[in-house]
Amino acid sequence: MPSLKDLRNRIASVKATQKITKAMQMVAAAKLRRAQMAAEAARPYVERMDDVLANLAGAVTDPRQAPPLLSGTGREETHLLVVCTGERGLCGAFNSSIARLARERANSLLAEGKTVKILCVGRKGYDLQKRTLERQIIEVVDFRSVRQLGFDQADLVGEKIRDLFDGGGFDVCTLFYSTFKSVIAQVPTAKRLIPADVPAATPAESRIAYDYEPDETGILADLLPRNISVQLLRALLENNASFYGAQMSAMDNATRNAGEMIKKQTITYNRTRQAMITKELIEIISGAEAL
Repeated sequence: MPSLKDLRNRIASVKATQKITKAMQMVAAAKLRRAQMAAEAARPYVERMDDVLANLAGAVTDPRQAPPLLSGTGREETHLLVVCTGERGLCGAFNSSIARLARERANSLLAEGKTVKILCVGRKGYDLQKRTLERQIIEVVDFRSVRQLGFDQADLVGEKIRDLFDGGGFDVCTLFYSTFKSVIAQVPTAKRLIPADVPAATPAESRIAYDYEPDETGILADLLPRNISVQLLRALLENNASFYGAQMSAMDNATRNAGEMIKKQTITYNRTRQAMITKELIEIISGAEAL
């Protein structure tokens, strides 16, 4: 049975942990608002980019003239999985849910005899994937030193993907990230980057007719590389908001659990202390009666 000193030390330790989790919850709540606003501000731009690409792709009459980023290589033998996760932990199942979705896709492709390559954006993604898929990981991009994620970081990753594709490194590229819904809901998402996953274009009779200068193929050749960076920017911003939402929820649960532990340990301490006092009183009374 633990002594009173041991119980006091346990209570003090849990209280110190509770202070830390409470502070982390408040910090995450303060950063969440800005991250959420950035993610929501990027969504209309990405949606408009999808609409423009859909309109341009629908206007291309000869698929053979379509840029490779739109049509692909015509093969599906080598797959590149871009796994975007956080740089830190203590955020519940945020990182593990993204890694699990990517791992399931990788295992499915490997079972079909495909070649899988993984590009990890975020240190936690690498830590979770290296246990079973270390041979498939080709590079890790770490943004721990970056205070605020922006288009420069997204374009850096996009340039790596484009260079790898131009060199014949893969046929299909899929992006994995978490879409921010609310503080308690972050949805792991998979989106194909190459060939470009453009929405279905509206029928020709209902689509507004545009005259493009230069032609559609030339504009697509310029927009498609930019679209990769835009999609990566959205993934980074959505991940950032999802991370703070998940961390806020996780630290709130940890603070509540610490409070319950303190209550239980305090009850145990009081009962142990009362038992010791009662035992001492019995010993005193027994000694007095023996005299």
